[in-house]
Amino acid sequence: MERPEPGRPDRPAGRSRYPEPAGPDPAQPRERERERERGVRPGPRRPVRADMRLRELSLRQDPDLRQELASLARGCDFVLPSRFKKRLKAFRQVQVQTKKEEPLPPASSESIPAFYFPRGRPRDTVNVDAVIAKIERTFAQFPHERATMEDMGRVAKACGCPLYWKGPLFYSAGGERTGSVSAHKFVAMWRKTLQNCHDDAAKFVHLLMNPGCNYLVQEDFVPFLQDVVNTHPGLAFLKEASEFHSRYITTVIQRIFYTVNRSWSGRITCAELRRSTFLQNVALLEEEADINQLTEYFSYEHFYVIYCKFWELDTDHDLLIDSQDLARHNDHALSTKMIERIFSGAVTRGRKVQKEGKISYADFVWFLISEEDKKTPTSIEYWFRCMDLDGDGALSMFELEYFYEEQCRRLDSMAIEALPFEDCLCQMLDLVKPQSEGKITLHDLKSCKLANVFFDTFFNIEKYLDHEQKEQVSLLRESESEGPELSDWEKYAAEEYDILVAEEAAGEPWEDGYEAELSPVDQKLSVLRSPLAQRPFFEAPSALGTVDLYEYACDDADVQPS
Repeated sequence: MERPEPGRPDRPAGRSRYPEPAGPDPAQPRERERERERGVRPGPRRPVRADMRLRELSLRQDPDLRQELASLARGCDFVLPSRFKKRLKAFRQVQVQTKKEEPLPPASSESIPAFYFPRGRPRDTVNVDAVIAKIERTFAQFPHERATMEDMGRVAKACGCPLYWKGPLFYSAGGERTGSVSAHKFVAMWRKTLQNCHDDAAKFVHLLMNPGCNYLVQEDFVPFLQDVVNTHPGLAFLKEASEFHSRYITTVIQRIFYTVNRSWSGRITCAELRRSTFLQNVALLEEEADINQLTEYFSYEHFYVIYCKFWELDTDHDLLIDSQDLARHNDHALSTKMIERIFSGAVTRGRKVQKEGKISYADFVWFLISEEDKKTPTSIEYWFRCMDLDGDGALSMFELEYFYEEQCRRLDSMAIEALPFEDCLCQMLDLVKPQSEGKITLHDLKSCKLANVFFDTFFNIEKYLDHEQKEQVSLLRESESEGPELSDWEKYAAEEYDILVAEEAAGEPWEDGYEAELSPVDQKLSVLRSPLAQRPFFEAPSALGTVDLYEYACDDADVQPS
């Protein structure tokens, strides 16, 4: 009796594990005849797996091996022949090469719209050919279709640009080399600009920047501002004092970077120019004949105040001031510890500060504006850098005590009782309301509306006493006043300019011996003709960012030092 196969009790006895192929196998008789010829004795033969033979046939009939791979996936337990292994390997190599050659589907990129436009968002409404045709008609009115610097105003209007873009347009087309620009060369330059730059900020940067750059440094603004000095009616009196041109230009450049370059990198990008009001002020140059009304950048009166303050401190007139000279500012109002921090390189730029301990006029512009208006983002960053002794991005209680100690000594010398540091600290913490206990961050001071009171408390004795005489409620009311209120810097510049004009008028008697008030133009010309106008001007200011300083972000978020 046949016994059932172990492990499979439900299988009938005597039946093979694998199903027999349908019909006789023609290969078996031939194999037996060959065995008889070789003298092999017939005996019991091992059962032949029919599905193996079928799979060998399928290997010959199915070159792509799809059925065999499907059989493997179902868990077939036979040993692969060597030729099958080779064909399987070749098949896998073909699959890998096919995958590499297949292009990536564009669905993912098409589903996400473009959101980053470093050169402005492209506009479909700009008809480049119409603009070029208008420019060509304008050039046709000039002799030999060449435009000089005097003609560039009309060309700028044909381009749809403000009038005082004429200088950048002229120099970008190569006009400074030959003295004029041909229509063909200018059209090629402007067509390329329109195709690559899609807003005013990108166009302005493209016109002024050096080849290969995508930002503006200080020297890039010189040709543009020189054209403003030469042609603006509000600066006509400067034509008789050309030695003052570079001094005015230096002042305006420092004010541009002070306000626009929020990253403190010394490089103005399209994004920074876009976020500022500089291009709006450039457009106003065409409409405003009085240059002093443009107080944010171009005011001559502001330049006059800054330069006179610098000249008063520069006693040896070497056009550099040291720490002793700067300490005399505002009757020694600043503490010596803060003066040391300014000359330490925390906010000043250039190697002369570190080697010789002196700062130039360009650095003084930043100092004076920051000192007289401590509410602007740049001035808050300026003084925060000075007070952050260890550069960790936060003011600790130790750093506050370090600066307050000198304030206490100076108050004692004036017979004024100073608050203990603990009491002063409580007042300042209530004023600033820092988010983290035990430290004051840049974000905390920018969020505080009385940052000027905080800074003056620790290093400006005169302004600290002025704040003490006012109640905190009145200070808050002043900071929250609505309307076009003048900034602290504008108030200071207006007051100082009136004082300087009065002093100049008092020192210029008429021929009959009586003193009389001079006209504003005569007042300015009298100063320009004074001995200080005969002094040679100092070298061009060094570019910002030449010193490795820890950097703070200029938005409202805290940034750790780099």
